[in-house]
Amino acid sequence: MIQAQAVSKQYGNAVVVDNVSLTIPRGGFTSIIGPNGAGKSTMLSIISRLLPMSSGTVTIDGLDVTRTPSDVLARKMAILRQDNTMSLRLTVRDLVAFGRFPHSQGRLTPADVAKIEESLAYLNLQELGHRYLDEISGGQRQRAFVAMVMCQDTDYVLLDEPLNNLDMHHAVAMMQLLRRLVDDHGKTVVVVVHDINFASTYSDHIIAMRQGKLAYQGTPDELITETVLQDLYQMTLKVHTIEGQRICVYYRH
Repeated sequence: MIQAQAVSKQYGNAVVVDNVSLTIPRGGFTSIIGPNGAGKSTMLSIISRLLPMSSGTVTIDGLDVTRTPSDVLARKMAILRQDNTMSLRLTVRDLVAFGRFPHSQGRLTPADVAKIEESLAYLNLQELGHRYLDEISGGQRQRAFVAMVMCQDTDYVLLDEPLNNLDMHHAVAMMQLLRRLVDDHGKTVVVVVHDINFASTYSDHIIAMRQGKLAYQGTPDELITETVLQDLYQMTLKVHTIEGQRICVYYRH
């Protein structure tokens, strides 16, 4: 379980995350939604210790993220940032192999190699393993970074807008894959996502932020309602139930 207590982040006089307390259950799929500038990515970066918080505490299974040694935390939690660029010229397989560093410290064992191949196969990247990252499409590159995170084989997988650069087909495939990490492998997946309908149909738990604050948290049935979403996004929308799923249709007058 991830617990954040009274977390704030300031840059000078600008408060980006404002006294946020939330709980992310273990072993499920949690989506973080909200309008631009809500503090979603900043909150995820604080949880993963990529950004220092100005005040508050974050624990993962009782471990304080500010005090836990990096090698211990890297075996507990993997993070894929939104700006996942890589300056080194690497092949897809080399990139995925980076996910094993917290376990092998660069000295790959046969078990590490097997995990690399498993991750490539899980993302359908076997045929691209020898290709350099600057030779493949943005969507393929995004899948390669997700494979690296998967290869790290942590209990918690945090992803900041993993659907960037993906078309509809690959976005659906990505969400299905992340859902399988929860259902088949017992992972805890936390995703910052803009598409409300993906959050609705794939999540067990949703966190909604607005203007740096926690606005709502709960199940899709509790949050994917016209009342909640119109308040959150300040726009007109309708929620329809289609084949048991709550689907949002949004428009402006």
